[in-house]
Amino acid sequence: MQKPPTALALSTLVLSVVIAGTASGRDIFVNNLSGDDRNDGHEEKAVIGGSGPCRTIARALRAADKGDRIVIANTGEPYREGVTVQAGWNSGYEYRPFIIEGNGAVLDGSQPVPKDEWTHVVGNVFRFQPKRLAHQQLFRDDRPLVRREVVEPVQLPKLEPLEWCLFNQAIYFRTEPFKIPQNYNLSYAAETVGVTLYEVRNVVINNLIVQGFQLDGVNAHDSAFDVTLSGVTARGNGRSGVSVGGASRVTLEACLLGNNGVAQLRTEGFSHTRVLDSDLLDNTAPPVVREGGELTIEDRRPPAG
Repeated sequence: MQKPPTALALSTLVLSVVIAGTASGRDIFVNNLSGDDRNDGHEEKAVIGGSGPCRTIARALRAADKGDRIVIANTGEPYREGVTVQAGWNSGYEYRPFIIEGNGAVLDGSQPVPKDEWTHVVGNVFRFQPKRLAHQQLFRDDRPLVRREVVEPVQLPKLEPLEWCLFNQAIYFRTEPFKIPQNYNLSYAAETVGVTLYEVRNVVINNLIVQGFQLDGVNAHDSAFDVTLSGVTARGNGRSGVSVGGASRVTLEACLLGNNGVAQLRTEGFSHTRVLDSDLLDNTAPPVVREGGELTIEDRRPPAG
């Protein structure tokens, strides 16, 4: 006659079942060309029965659970959305993080300037009033144009051709001689933030390009712990490429931040930010603007040449 299992044996069995059930997360696929947000995201290509890639990253995040991996297809077409990574279902474990695999795809917050919303000011200067004005960017062919700072708040600064400024609640832009704004492919920062991280743990974002957002490319708003941005490029955003605030703990590894409006990297609050082998450019704004928080920068790469 077999003896009944001991309490220790039962607890070991339960633990084994739990570990087995969480040993590997699911892959949730996103494709903004062939995907459909009615799909469950469990298959990279559509199959009969409603399985196939999601169309948006936001839908994939809603379908995800703890420790899953979001796999974004690089279709050559930008994903035009802002997303929020939040709470337990978008978190991971110490031994298996929640992963967003970008594959070099572009998350873009810009929109074309409506051609009929430009008004003539004087000479070759025209104005356009976007909905959000605290921070902005103006792009030509998806590249940031040179911004002229406003020194006197009551006087429009002198703009050279293809320069712009924020003045009197509007974007002012000077064209080249004999041209009007409608002759250019102009866009502005319409969406607020590319990736918002809030109350999450053990998250990794790999190889994603985030550009054209009115505030930040990536914003670790608060309580984003053990977050790693690896190979992330954050460029052409109105305020910063990456902002780390609250009590968040974020590591940037092999990242590139440049062409952002106020700071490439911004820290505040009681946050801790570690920067490893990354490039923070000083071409359009200071590499780092600290409004609080702790910051460590390490470059372990061998010297060039």
